[in-house]
Amino acid sequence: MKPETESSVDGNKSSKNWAKPDFFPNAENIPEKFRLEGGVSINQTLIAGELREWHGPFAEVRSPVCLRAAKGAEPEPVLIGKTPLMDGDTALQALDAAVAAYGQGSGAWPSFSVAQRIEHVEQFLTEMRSHREAVVELLMWEIGKTRKDASKEFDRTADYISDTIHELKVLDRRSSRFETVGGVVAQTRRLPVGVALCMGPYNYPLNETFTTLIPALIMGNTVVFKPAKYGVLLIGPLLKAFQTSFPPGVINVIFGRGRDTIGPLMKSGDVDMFAFIGTHKGASALKQMHPKPHRLKAVLGLDANNPAIVLPDADLDLAVSECVAGALSFNGQRCTALKLLLVHESLAEEFVSRVSTAVNDLVAGMPWETDVSLTPLPEPGKVTYLRSLVDNAEANGATIANEGGGQVNGTYFHPAVLYPITTEMRVYREEQFGPLIPVVAFRDEAEVIRHVRDSEFGQQLSIFGT
Repeated sequence: MKPETESSVDGNKSSKNWAKPDFFPNAENIPEKFRLEGGVSINQTLIAGELREWHGPFAEVRSPVCLRAAKGAEPEPVLIGKTPLMDGDTALQALDAAVAAYGQGSGAWPSFSVAQRIEHVEQFLTEMRSHREAVVELLMWEIGKTRKDASKEFDRTADYISDTIHELKVLDRRSSRFETVGGVVAQTRRLPVGVALCMGPYNYPLNETFTTLIPALIMGNTVVFKPAKYGVLLIGPLLKAFQTSFPPGVINVIFGRGRDTIGPLMKSGDVDMFAFIGTHKGASALKQMHPKPHRLKAVLGLDANNPAIVLPDADLDLAVSECVAGALSFNGQRCTALKLLLVHESLAEEFVSRVSTAVNDLVAGMPWETDVSLTPLPEPGKVTYLRSLVDNAEANGATIANEGGGQVNGTYFHPAVLYPITTEMRVYREEQFGPLIPVVAFRDEAEVIRHVRDSEFGQQLSIFGT
């Protein structure tokens, strides 16, 4: 374990510092370049090419970063901004604008050539890049993403947009050729679907959201875009870029509670394509609101309980390193995170010991600090939920294998390595979406196969060994 030290000049902290009263800073302890002076308030929406002032109610946005008002005071999540709480009527205005811009496929945007649409997306990309620092700062403050990971998310998103443009150029060139198949000469062209409703997740509110939003736009669809419940403030700096880069009505942005805004959109029947990253329950409920759900095209990224399978001949050093990174990158708040580790019984004890040591070596701290791997969690009530999973596992015979595992400090939850996990425990079945590492010991591969086949989730798995 790394020696415990005081915070250094550049903000490094020891792995145990999270348990100290001063884990969360006073306002004056925050480096000046990372201070969010005055907060960020979004008081506009983008509908039909207009940035319209919102005069209705607002939702407060609080950071997972807590501040101590005075020495000895309890840290409190800091208020960093506000966003509009729009109603169904406003959401329907955005939908009407998207429907009008699409014009049943004869509107200007779907009628543009591929080259013309690419030009608009490239303009947006240029504008977006000019707001890099503002977006990175807001990712840090609103969802607790480290500066390194927030920067990576922005850059990956910019690269994704560039790659999408490149692939569309390749696709367009291929589509311009005639092909002969089975004596039939044909030319295949891809056309837009219609009006797309795009909703992204809070954990990658820029990257994953734009992996549906940008393809929808560049292929000629018009869009109604609702940001995630958390990670929404970063859209503020981009509203003007959306407005100036696309024709009126092509991209419309709404804010507010899903039950107030999304329900009316789906019930209208005017949404042709539904792009959603979230829970299967949420996706199913929204799809069923559509009057013609069988005709609604859906692009979904849903829950996952991804297992890692460690076989008897696995390289244990590699397996431990990859499993810790896979389970705890961005505090385990990733759909692709490793959620359940299935380890052969011949390796289980040593594996758990090594994983616990590796977790103890991780550094916890604030998002702007260097070398930090673990940060506070953005979802209200998340630490309580995670603690309930730990309590349930312990009540059914599991133990916490690592030092301080499962302990809470405000919005910070220290990772817990839980072993041995059995089928009756909630964490075996539920997607924790947070810093819990449940370890199951298995005897033969049939147990593993049965687990994978019986699981209601089906995104991915990792295998270590041959």
